[in-house]
Amino acid sequence: MNERELVVVTGFGPFRQFLVNPSWKAAQALKLAGLGETVRVYTKELPVSYVAARRIITELWQTLQPKFAVHLGIVRGSSVVILEQTGRNNGYRDRDVCGFCPEGHCCIVGGPEKLDSVIDTRAVSKHLKQAGQNVIYSRDAGRYLCDFAYYCSLYQGRQRAVFIHIPSSGSLASADELVPLLQTLILTMLQQLGEPKHHEV
Repeated sequence: MNERELVVVTGFGPFRQFLVNPSWKAAQALKLAGLGETVRVYTKELPVSYVAARRIITELWQTLQPKFAVHLGIVRGSSVVILEQTGRNNGYRDRDVCGFCPEGHCCIVGGPEKLDSVIDTRAVSKHLKQAGQNVIYSRDAGRYLCDFAYYCSLYQGRQRAVFIHIPSSGSLASADELVPLLQTLILTMLQQLGEPKHHEV
């Protein structure tokens, strides 16, 4: 019997009015619900801190060597789920909860300007939209901790990561609605990850 595939799921810690960040609540609820018998879910809370988030993400990839990482963050005022395709290395000028900005306003000194997930999030969002789900695709994760954490994970994990922005309002803000959608999204992504990029003759 094959060992279960490991998927890391992160959410963020307290931020402004969110004493318990909805993204961390969603990560915990997802772990409880699981991703089926062939997948093991490992959750980790990321502080809204550039230094700590980068350190934790690096450790997760180096020590656990997961098959895939899913990072959850919140979009205030949004009622849809947003799948992010791209993480960007530069432009981090907003201070974190520690009042800190990353050196040189970048994630990884000397790293590529941007990195894309190996997952085609446009295809995934289209597939889910056709099934009547409120999911959209994006190439701009916002140049704050979400984007920063995403780029770090793409860099450390050879692009086997995805960032999902979850809504702060509307029906999808409730775990009952959100968790089944996240399960479907992640299992669809894992399926895509397992498909060969080209067929050998």
